[in-house]
This record gives sequence, C-alpha cells and structure tokens, in this order.
Amino acid sequence: MTTAFVFPGQGSQSVGMLADFAQAGTQVRDTFAAASAVLGFDLWDVVANGPRERLDQTEVTQPAMLAAGVATWRMWLDADGSLPQCLAGHSLGEYTALVCGGAIEFDAAVDLVRQRAAAMQNAVAPGVGAMAAVLGLSDEQVEQACTAAATEYEVVEPVNYNAPGQVVVAGHAAAVNRAVEAARASGARRAVLLPVSVPSHSSLMQPAAHALEQAVATADLQTPTTTVVSSVDATVYRDAQHIRANLLSQVHQPVRWVATVNALVALGGGTVIECGPGKVLTGLNRRITKGSDTNCAAIIDPASLTDVQQMVKPQ
Repeated sequence: MTTAFVFPGQGSQSVGMLADFAQAGTQVRDTFAAASAVLGFDLWDVVANGPRERLDQTEVTQPAMLAAGVATWRMWLDADGSLPQCLAGHSLGEYTALVCGGAIEFDAAVDLVRQRAAAMQNAVAPGVGAMAAVLGLSDEQVEQACTAAATEYEVVEPVNYNAPGQVVVAGHAAAVNRAVEAARASGARRAVLLPVSVPSHSSLMQPAAHALEQAVATADLQTPTTTVVSSVDATVYRDAQHIRANLLSQVHQPVRWVATVNALVALGGGTVIECGPGKVLTGLNRRITKGSDTNCAAIIDPASLTDVQQMVKPQ
C-alpha cells in the first residue's frame, strides 16, 4: 500500500494558520518570504495578522494557500518524513502538488497563481456570479436541478464533485438561486449560497482561461518526478503539455475530487494525507473512501505531523 498526499485549495485559509509550524522551524517564514518577493507585499503578515477580509481576497488567498501547502510539505521533509508515492490537489491545490512533485519551481508557481487569481477575479463582474453547496442529493439530482434552473442566457453547473452527496454549483447568480430552490424541492438536506463572488470552475471562467494561456504556455514545466493525479480528469500527469492543458481546463471545468481520490486509491493509496492548513479535504476523503481500508489524516501542526509519521512508518 502506498501513501498519497493531497493539498487543499481556496476556502481552507484562516488568519493565523501555520502559526505553530512557524514557531517550530524556519521553513514557514522562509517559504512565505520567497512568495512575498514575487508578489511585492508581505504575504506572511496578512496570514498572521489579517484582516480576514484581506486574506479572503482571491489575489491574496491563492498564493497564500500555495505557500502554506509548500511550507507544510517542507516541514514534513525536514522532519525526515518519507516521500509519498503520489500527489494531488483540490483546484488551486493542484499547483501545490505540482511544486512538491517537481514539475515547477515554487517561485514560478507563485507568479502563475498570482496571474490565475487576477484572471479569475477579472473574468466576471462583481455580483454577476455565485456559488452554492448542495448536500444530500446524488450527482444526477444536482445536475437535473442545474438543468432546470439554467436558461439560454444564464448558466448554472456542477463545479465541485467533492464527495458522495456533496456537490458545489456555480454560474450566474440568478440561475444559482433557482438551482438552490430546485435542489431544496428535490429533498436536499442543505442547499446554501457560498460567500464568494467568483463562480469558479464554471463555464463563465472561460475568459480567465484565455487570459492565462500565455503565462501557462511559457511557464517552465516538466514531467513530475513524483506521480501527480489531475483533479480535472483524474489521470496521472504524463508530461508538461498535459499539465499545461489541464491547468487551463481546470479554471472553467469541474473539480472531480471523488474521481481523483478514487484514482489515488487505485494507485495503491492506502493512506491519504492532507498537507496544509485545515481538514476540509480529510473530511471529504473519509466520505469518499468510506467502507474501504484507506486511512485519512491531516498535517496541520507539529503534533499532527508526528501522528502522521507514526501512521506511515513501516511496521
């Protein structure tokens, strides 16, 4: 059985994240200092001190989560952690997986993520788009609710297949509201709007993908040295061109997290470890692998890092 590491994306950020790691070693501060040099502002100061409204701005959140995941990974390596056999990331977290998998240097990834965030923020005017989480329905029922809510001029689509019975939808705000009502009418346990303005991973993000084309085309990418599974199509990245294509596709296509985790398990992933702040993915991973022998855990501080070391230690 192998070990897979997965990296969280936007939504797992919080003011004060990684504070315990920052006290335990230099990797966190050094990683954020390198990111700050690329960005032109003190990223660690925003993470450590807020305000929350600033951290939650897309152009800050995305590089912050990339830096947080890479810093946690480096803490793991510094603690003599063994290298996992495969990696994956949820949405933005895929950039972290590619850095840790040897496909792109950290500084280059920070610059690419900076451009990604700007492109996504600029693709749809404030108030036009929305996202909502639907719990308690099958994928097919959510898809039917979206079909019923969409019109010729307003789209709403499933954009995150996060776990069985948990799907996020996005699109035009009015259509998303109609999809929420349709989901509730179909018996959804919960259907709620999310506090975001960017309809990530929906077809409304196609202008963002176009805006990123040149940056992705010229990025210094190479075949990963560790197996990396894409959350776009749940396949193993073969080469740099495959990565380029999927980094553009992921902006306006759904995150297929259920399929991604199942692919990791199929590769032998008997242990799936979330590497980075929060435990959002760990909860999803446990639901996806329920009934199997797969172990799921998260590295969020020095104590949990030690626990994971014991979990993956050869018996």
